[in-house]
Amino acid sequence: MIKKTKGLNIKKLDVKKLVTYGVGAVGAAAAGVYGAKIAARKAAHMVQNHAMHVLMTDIYDENLYELFSSTKRIGIQQAMETNLRATEGKGISRPMGSPKSFPSVSSLMFSISQLYVMPTPLEEEIEMQVIIGKKAKRPLEIDMPIMIAPMGYGIALSKKAKVSLAKGAALAGTAASSGEGPVLKEAKEAAGKYIYQYHRGNWGKTESDLTHCDAIEIQFGQGAIAGVGHVFKAKYIDNELREAYGLPKGVNVVAHSRQPEVQEPSQLPELVEKLKRISGGVPIGAKIGAGKYLEADLDILCNSGVDFITVDGAEAACKGSPPILQDDFGVPTVFAVNRAAEWLDKNNFKDKVSLIASGKIRTPGDMLKMIALGADACAIGAMALLAMSHTQVLKVLPYEPPTQLVWHHAKGERKLHIEVAAECLKKFLNACKEEIREGVKALGKTQLGEVDKEDLLALDELVAKGCGIPMVYEPFEYEKED
Repeated sequence: MIKKTKGLNIKKLDVKKLVTYGVGAVGAAAAGVYGAKIAARKAAHMVQNHAMHVLMTDIYDENLYELFSSTKRIGIQQAMETNLRATEGKGISRPMGSPKSFPSVSSLMFSISQLYVMPTPLEEEIEMQVIIGKKAKRPLEIDMPIMIAPMGYGIALSKKAKVSLAKGAALAGTAASSGEGPVLKEAKEAAGKYIYQYHRGNWGKTESDLTHCDAIEIQFGQGAIAGVGHVFKAKYIDNELREAYGLPKGVNVVAHSRQPEVQEPSQLPELVEKLKRISGGVPIGAKIGAGKYLEADLDILCNSGVDFITVDGAEAACKGSPPILQDDFGVPTVFAVNRAAEWLDKNNFKDKVSLIASGKIRTPGDMLKMIALGADACAIGAMALLAMSHTQVLKVLPYEPPTQLVWHHAKGERKLHIEVAAECLKKFLNACKEEIREGVKALGKTQLGEVDKEDLLALDELVAKGCGIPMVYEPFEYEKED
């Protein structure tokens, strides 16, 4: 039987004619495409010529190029934020810290050991463990000089993000912090080493919070928001978050400018002693933003009995704070850490009080430079979130920014896979640890604690002078052996 399709007898098809018709159709289509391409190019050429003619002939104050010229002078960031202020009519809150370019550890370079100083043998093991609060009854021991910075649940991060950070830190053998928000049970249980931030707020700080942690950090300020307080309006707090805060319905979450128990410096020793007693002897520390009075702040803290101090440089970030506090307040991290380390050494606190550096510390090189300047460890925030999110940011891009994957009540918070995120963070931290180890070997050292300012050179005159480090062009003076 001969099959027919729409009345066409397949058996009687003239193949020669079919090929001819087909070639003709393809040729016509190709000609059509070519013609369309020529027409499109002609139209584009006309539009371009017209646009360029207008730009090249309009007087300047009527010329569209003036937008580029004035925006370049003002700055894209400033132009954008001016429009936001004009829209809102109130102070704006910028996420993720200042875009301003501060002097930084990027201007520092390490020396190289080859002959005058021999490099460390390949087989040599480098000790990377760090002890925070050496004089505390129960010191905090971590496997690397990297910790997860305080980032609060609800006030910033989602539940999934907090659990992922805690779990990733535990897998890598380091510590995670509660942050300023309420204690999240799931994150606390996932963390191997847990630092409780003794915030300035009207919630939490229960005996259970203080007895189930590995260190306590008293919050006095931070680089991105200084010592300014803030209010989280009750109408924005959902039932789950309100339960975590432990506050009744209708009550605002208030973070005061001052620690409620420290209205003046003389009250600090009493608070430190109280926390040591209740916690059973875990390290008690303090977090401060670095400013002009850094050395005076350190004096008050160290003589109040703290075991560690976290110094937050001006580059530090947070969920959101006024641009004026991010751009125009504080001391850049490179100078803040150097000043703090020098003061601790000069005043015989170096071996008693641990120093933690914080504020735009991004790479293993940055981390090792902070150690060289005198820090015992570094706290990272933005880079931990970036590493944790890894390819999962593709779930929110390109329609939403990457942070929508990790913020509380953000559009993409449910899309974050905890186990995958924790594994990515673990790998990032371990990779940083491995690179730091290689850096220590390249300096001819066998222990992390042996790295110091003698290993550094500066590319920038300001950083060189500010940190007492020689410029890369200065010849090395040495005594030649007979």
